[in-house]
Amino acid sequence: MGMKAWRVLSYLLLISLLCAANAWALEIRGRSSTQFLWFNDYYNGREIELAQYLRFAVTNIDKDGKFSIYGYGRVGAFLSNGDRENEDRGNGRLYYLYGLYRDIGGRLDVKVGRQFNNLSSESALIDGASFDLKNVGPVGFTFLGGRNVVFGLNGEMGHTGDYATGMAIYLQGFPNTDLDISWFRKWDEYDVARDILGASFKQYLFQNMKLYGNARYDIVSEVFSELLGGLRYFPTANLSFTGEYYQSYPTFDTTSIYSVFAVNRYKEALFRADYTISEKLAVNFGYTRQDFGDDDGWGNVYIVGFTFRPFDVLTIDLDYDRRTGYGGDLNGATLEANFDATPQLRLAAGVAYDVYQRDSMTGEETARNYWLGARYKMTKSLSASLRVEQSVNKTYDSNMQGRFTVDYDF
Repeated sequence: MGMKAWRVLSYLLLISLLCAANAWALEIRGRSSTQFLWFNDYYNGREIELAQYLRFAVTNIDKDGKFSIYGYGRVGAFLSNGDRENEDRGNGRLYYLYGLYRDIGGRLDVKVGRQFNNLSSESALIDGASFDLKNVGPVGFTFLGGRNVVFGLNGEMGHTGDYATGMAIYLQGFPNTDLDISWFRKWDEYDVARDILGASFKQYLFQNMKLYGNARYDIVSEVFSELLGGLRYFPTANLSFTGEYYQSYPTFDTTSIYSVFAVNRYKEALFRADYTISEKLAVNFGYTRQDFGDDDGWGNVYIVGFTFRPFDVLTIDLDYDRRTGYGGDLNGATLEANFDATPQLRLAAGVAYDVYQRDSMTGEETARNYWLGARYKMTKSLSASLRVEQSVNKTYDSNMQGRFTVDYDF
């Protein structure tokens, strides 16, 4: 959808709002977020950016309250000189802007405009339409299609003939069971770039157990690109055990040069335990066995975490990671504290320290992060936050970056 079409859509939405405002009490909710950011860009040097985010929802437009409009976008400008060309200093992204009409005949939801759709087969941001047909016995159906939207570093990138479509069938009316099967196809300049089947499953058993799984099958490559199966068990309200198996086989768009390269299948098995000992102490432990597809391509990842609440206003998180095997060794820890100084003011501080060795022929490297943060709620709808972070690693001897944000909820 080009800019002309977006203007027409915006005018139509505005006219509908003005007409409806005479008869019904519109409800407009959202958040305006103004952000001032400073950071180092690897290619352009020191950068300072001013960005404005806006997210809104307009409801109760019609008498029955079935029609709503949702939008979210961002505009930004680089204020520093850096190494950018003048034409690259401004940027913007429209993440979504769509109208939603619910319960047409008690069975159909229609969404038109720029929208994000998440199917078990694939996710896509499209300029188009989606239809959700529900209350048709024990199943529902989803259909979607439109122009495929892709963002680059400085905005949208794409070509004529970039489209996406998909459909899904899902169970409904079963409180303890979720199941859907879907199909997704994407075109790149009118050539089929992706063709994927997907399925997801979730089943609750005995009020203390959850089975879940996801699968994606690449029709073009004739291979399962992703498989996930897991079990989560809650013997008590404050104790849970999780076991997962996951594997992935990298696939690429058929129009990409990477589609001709050989790749390895990745597999991992995970176990995790989470235990809330008391209101003041919680612990977790996890182990992951990794298989990168080579004869010696094995890795082991261990994680241990603690959450302390010595006082109601203070929370301390401590996490330790240990990795060995293929791809190098890592020892790392993170310590973070959050302190509610007053009902309006929250303070935060943290440090992360990693020691790693990528290859047996190289020595150890270290990476350190330090950060401070604060959030102050001036009124019920107005707040400001600040985060400053310093990084020291192989790339930067000193990398100071930060973000100052003013949020207004309406």
